[in-house]
Amino acid sequence: MFALINALTTQISAMWSFIIDPNNDFIGETNSFVQLCGVSIAVAILIGVVLGAAVSRNSILAFIAVNLSGIMRAIPVIAFLIAVLPYLGVGFTPSVVALIILGIPPVLLNTIAGIRGIDPAIIDAAKGMGMTNLQIIWSIQTPLVLPILAAGIRTSAVQVIATAPLAAYINGRGYGDYIVDGLNLFNTTEILVGALAVALLAIIVEVCMSWLQRLLTPAGLRVREAGNLATV
Repeated sequence: MFALINALTTQISAMWSFIIDPNNDFIGETNSFVQLCGVSIAVAILIGVVLGAAVSRNSILAFIAVNLSGIMRAIPVIAFLIAVLPYLGVGFTPSVVALIILGIPPVLLNTIAGIRGIDPAIIDAAKGMGMTNLQIIWSIQTPLVLPILAAGIRTSAVQVIATAPLAAYINGRGYGDYIVDGLNLFNTTEILVGALAVALLAIIVEVCMSWLQRLLTPAGLRVREAGNLATV
């Protein structure tokens, strides 16, 4: 037991020394990783929401979008990174493109599901009350869709963060540099620093998005969900 505690303390000390060593540029790698993930997630959300809203009311287009999303998710990111090398080269741009493609499907699917899941009777009732299309979108559709959209963004963000270290193979920078270099040099400390940093960022985003999803859920839906859980 004492040997395990001693080994753990030694490893933590080694990791801390690695982090504060200016030669390892932990702050710079953190900025690069956050920028890589942030841009990818933001663009994936924009494309997913716009495309999902555009095709959601057409059954054929929605069907095509859903199936294309499934195909996109089936393509290994590392395979895509290798495939785009002759066209986009290495570095930030191809890494972002690959992560955007990975991040779009959850947002797209949840946008389509959220919009198509709204009961048409609710829209008809709103029109009967004299509400304009803009009022219906803002006051009825948006509050109902936002929680589902937030769940898609949550999934997308965590997937992007978890996959972003692979960008190190094409000079995408970030925490993946530590993992790849550690594997090449058999440096456990470097691998742990990179892996734990990625895990910590993913957990932070997961917790924040969970809170945001609950915040965006209308009070009536939260009460109904709580009631459903209580009866299980």
